[in-house]
Formats: sequence, C-alpha cells, structure tokens
Amino acid sequence: MNHRASIYTHAACLAHDTGPQHAERPARLEAVVDALREAFPSAEWLDAPRATRGQLARVHDDALIDRVLDAPDARIMLDPDTVLSPDSPEAALRAAGAGVAAVDAVLHGEIDVAFCAVRPPGHHATACIAMGFCLFDSIAVAAAHALDRHGLSRVSIVDFDVHHGNGTQAIFEQEPRVQYLSSHQMPLYPGTGAEDERGIGNIVNAGLPSGAGSREFRSAWSSRLLPEIDAFAPQLLLVSAGFDADRRDPLAQLQLDPADFAWLTAELASLARRHCSGRMVSMLEGGYDLDGLREGCVAHVGVLFQARDHAAPPI
Repeated sequence: MNHRASIYTHAACLAHDTGPQHAERPARLEAVVDALREAFPSAEWLDAPRATRGQLARVHDDALIDRVLDAPDARIMLDPDTVLSPDSPEAALRAAGAGVAAVDAVLHGEIDVAFCAVRPPGHHATACIAMGFCLFDSIAVAAAHALDRHGLSRVSIVDFDVHHGNGTQAIFEQEPRVQYLSSHQMPLYPGTGAEDERGIGNIVNAGLPSGAGSREFRSAWSSRLLPEIDAFAPQLLLVSAGFDADRRDPLAQLQLDPADFAWLTAELASLARRHCSGRMVSMLEGGYDLDGLREGCVAHVGVLFQARDHAAPPI
C-alpha cells in the first residue's frame, strides 16, 4: 500500500531525561503522540532510525558529535538549559534520523508529507555547540541529506518556533542551496534573528514584539516570508514546527492560537504544491504548554494530511 503521509517517532525520544521541572520534558512528546493518535487514528506511524555519524557530520563538528554520543553515567548540564543524560545519545540519533528517513521517503515518492514527532528539539544547535535544549540540529541534518544524497539545489527551511533558530541559520548562512526563513519573538532567547541577518541573501527573518498576535504574525508571513519562498521555488520544503508562540506558552509572550498554525501550514502547503509536488517534511521543535502543544500539533498535522490529498503529480 502506498501511504501518502506518515508520522515518524521513536520511544527512545521519551528516555531523554532532562530532570525534574525542566520545560523540555518527556511529557511534551507523550502529549503530542497521544493527541495525534486520537485525532488521526488511521495515520501510518513509523519508527525513526538512527542517524549515522556521516549524516551528522555534514553539519556538525566531530567534537560536538563525540560530546553528545559519549553517554554520561548520570545527568549533566552542557549549559544552564541543555541536558545530557545516559539515554540522550539514542534520543538525539533517533530525532535526527527521523528527518533523514522522512526526506528519503518523500523524495523517493513513497509519501508526500511527513511529521516527525521527536525530541530533543534541534534548531538552536550550531555546528559545534549544543544549546537551547538542542543536541543535534535535526532539521539541518535533514536538509544537508537532501542536498548531498538526493542532489537537490533548492531547499527551504521554514521556522515558526517562537525562538529564532540560530543554529540552523548559522549552519546554512553561506549555503546558497538552502533558504532559511523564521518568524520569532524579539527580543527573546537566543538573541539572534534580526532582519539585517541576511547570510548571502538566503536568510529571511521577521521579528515580532512581545504581545504580537494573529494579525502581526500573518502579516509578516504574507507580506515578507511567503513571497521569498515563492521566489526561491524550493524543490523541498522543510518545517521547524515549534508551538511555543501559542498564547499559553510559559516561555514567551506571543499570542497565537492553533488557527494561526493551521493558516500558515495551509499557505506553506500551497507553495509546496506549486513548486515541489507538495513535498513537505515537518519536525517538532518547541512548545511548552501541553494544551497549546497538543492543539497546535493537531492543527498543523491536520492541514499537512489534508494537503497531501491535493498534491500535484510527481515532476
């Protein structure tokens, strides 16, 4: 049977132990998986494979790979926010591997769209530093795989997490084959994402002030970010799907609701149908209020799954 949409996850992602009271906790992924299973009972669920060292090395230095994969005997802090525990290496490998497997499936024509329900998140990890709850930059690993393994020349990475994806931007800011676009609250951690950060013309940032809501968010995407994707005409669209811009999230102050995530997903799906036969891979990033996370994911994935029904025929 030819499934046209899939969800990738792995139980190992639940074992990444960040400790009591940490915002990026296993309950996040449990909430997402439970909500998606209830909302989409016929969805195809696939176990995420491990990323290989070679796949990681396309975007990360050997020193960082060694640091993350050298499992400690007990939970340790890599920085004030970022935790490495005995089971973290397996979780990080599965999270990155989910993106690689989803890219392969989409570009081989086995599916049209995929959502990767994984943790830890990834978009803050740079080539050499694990930070901001992130160990490996999974979306960057997926994008580099699409370039090197599949020979693509135009990949767009869309990031609607409330925090700017400094790691993804830094990894690709000199790579003309990758376009990175982000809306995010400013000022806010990690302090990057100013509109004058343009890379080689392939970086597009839209900062939103504290308290901004649907009108400002949709305007930023409609007037600035979506037209840039349209002009770039990507062959594959990757999404860093963070739901911490939800009005209930404790780590930020934007005022979005699930309808805003659904709206943006529909706009992205339209561009994907126009330029890349509907091919999209979305990966979970942030979102720390469990109700907001559940509802945002269901809204986002629901539109993704609807979009696959209208995908253009392969080119």
